[in-house]
Amino acid sequence: MNKIKDFTIQPLGMISQAFLDNGIHTFHDACSFIQNLPYNRNSDKENLTIIFTEKCGTCSSKHAVLKQLCTEQTIEDIKLMIGIFKMNAINSPPILKTLEHYKLKYIPEAHTYLKFQNEYFDFTKKGSSPEGFVDYLLYEEEILPNQINQYKIELHQVYLKKWLNDKPDVRLSFDEIWRIREKCILDLSN
Repeated sequence: MNKIKDFTIQPLGMISQAFLDNGIHTFHDACSFIQNLPYNRNSDKENLTIIFTEKCGTCSSKHAVLKQLCTEQTIEDIKLMIGIFKMNAINSPPILKTLEHYKLKYIPEAHTYLKFQNEYFDFTKKGSSPEGFVDYLLYEEEILPNQINQYKIELHQVYLKKWLNDKPDVRLSFDEIWRIREKCILDLSN
């Protein structure tokens, strides 16, 4: 984490104040706090402060909170990114049986992370690192914290539809591939 810029958190916004209220005073400490929270979907994806009340989050909500903190602190060179990567049995071993069952080598999955000076940072959960996805990236773009919900879903679905269209050997409908993807996410959660 020492490669990512550190700064002292000032009381300059709702997210900044939430970190301060939790005894977190630097960006590096905020990253550690977020990374150590359990991985789980939040009940309200539109409310970033929910991470502090529910004490959990996903790659999207966790990294959006960190990016919002940077925005409130006028730190603009830490970017919030969405990437589509090849989720496979190498970078996601728990999904092996599901992929084998459907005769898939991989499934394109959306992931949210931070980028600073062309370095990748993944604070999704303990032990997360960019090595799990960066070598498998198919597409990436910078997004804003308010784009982690509907925009991310739409981008992912459009990508999957194009991928299915470009892969005639994958004889699955969009609805089938989305259900398989949900099963893979469940495999990763267990």
